[in-house]
Amino acid sequence: MNFLTRLLPSFLIAWLLSFTLASLFHSQYVVNQLVNVGVAVSLDDRMRLILDDWQGLLLTYGVIIAVALTLAFLTANWLNGKVKQSNELIFTLAGIGAFAIVLIIIESIMNINIIAGARGWGFYAQLASGAAGGFIFAKITSRLGNTNSPKDEES
Repeated sequence: MNFLTRLLPSFLIAWLLSFTLASLFHSQYVVNQLVNVGVAVSLDDRMRLILDDWQGLLLTYGVIIAVALTLAFLTANWLNGKVKQSNELIFTLAGIGAFAIVLIIIESIMNINIIAGARGWGFYAQLASGAAGGFIFAKITSRLGNTNSPKDEES
């Protein structure tokens, strides 16, 4: 029951934040590149692009992010039991690591960066998305009294 009432909602909020930020940063990176070559992009076009990118990336990049964050948070939870560090620090680093690994693996397999917003400075913006998700996950779970949640469930 702990999983359904505390972990799953916390994870879904963290994933939604991470994915939404990643999609937003991706959209703005692409728009910035268009503006740099002289294309005029209206506010209406920017808003439409943000929404279209969010919907278009949801079933691909969104799912990949969900899997990566799941694995990263499980690892962070295990590590949290071994190392006495701030819960926020460990989960924030886990979020960063999840995004870094995903982006590097995608580029290695495809031999191209298919997430256009992860090129140049956009790569670091994507990592910030993972950091935000990890941080918010740690904050929500610790507020719910669920710091080492899988271990708590065993007892």
